[in-house]
Amino acid sequence: MSQNKPDISNLTRRERQIMDIIYRQGKATAVEVMDSLPGKAVNATVRTMLNVLESKGYLYHERIKGRFLYYPTISVAKARKTALENVLDTFFKGAEANAVISILKQTESNLSNEDRERIADLIEKSRAEGR
Repeated sequence: MSQNKPDISNLTRRERQIMDIIYRQGKATAVEVMDSLPGKAVNATVRTMLNVLESKGYLYHERIKGRFLYYPTISVAKARKTALENVLDTFFKGAEANAVISILKQTESNLSNEDRERIADLIEKSRAEGR
């Protein structure tokens, strides 16, 4: 496993799809990844991409009963944080409030009462802390 954690934002679209599958499942074999990818994935290509992701430090594998089982080297929490930072920088120029407003406008009809309360609590906490 690589000691330096790579920047998850530097993945290609297909690499992100592969990482999404492994994050969703927690671990995966090449066949499981291939079966979960959109479109027609070729076994040899998927295995090559898994090896590339491993050599770049995004994945590591264990050999279990003759099969390679791939695991992410970056926690899902860290990957989410990095992805969110990239969205903020790319689309909102770091303006978190604009991002939150945009998200709320998109999802306002789908928010549960619990979600609304959590959001209101976070806003109130932010006010109290003077942020």
